Amino acid sequence: MRTAFILAAAATPEPTEGEAKGSVLIPEPADLIWGTIAFLIVLAVIIWVVLPRVNKMLDERRDAIEGSIERAAQAQAEAEAARASFTDQLAEARAEAAKIRDTARTDAQKIAAEVKDQAQADAARIVANAQAQIEAERQAAIVSLKAQVGTLAIDAATKVIGEAVDDAKASAIVDRFLAEIEAEQTGSAK
Repeated sequence: MRTAFILAAAATPEPTEGEAKGSVLIPEPADLIWGTIAFLIVLAVIIWVVLPRVNKMLDERRDAIEGSIERAAQAQAEAEAARASFTDQLAEARAEAAKIRDTARTDAQKIAAEVKDQAQADAARIVANAQAQIEAERQAAIVSLKAQVGTLAIDAATKVIGEAVDDAKASAIVDRFLAEIEAEQTGSAK
């Protein structure tokens, strides 16, 4: 590459006597005027046409960014409000669940107590019915036993005495005998 620059510099012809030697850094006055005019025209087009459009696009972009930031802030505020509402609802639901559990426990205890009381009442009723039935059967057995004992006693007395005993007298004897037995049992039970 260096060789290309050297060859290009060597190929550049030296100005002849009729040609003016100009500076590479300082342009000719005509070039300077035309360059300045062209620069000012381009500058005017940029200032009055391009720059307002660029500023408008930048303003729109700034507004869009600010709008996005505002929407994001609003969305964040809504999310915080929703979270707070959810937290409140969750706390209320937990409190209600605890209340329902306590109510259920209380109801279960009441039901258990009622069932226990009902079972005890049923058991007492069954025992009372059983005792009444036993007492009725006992009385029936006593009546039956009295009749049988009376008949056996009369039959035995008739065989021992050898005479027939009348029913009224026999019945009085049997009743007196049974009363004595009951008195003995009552006295020994005390």
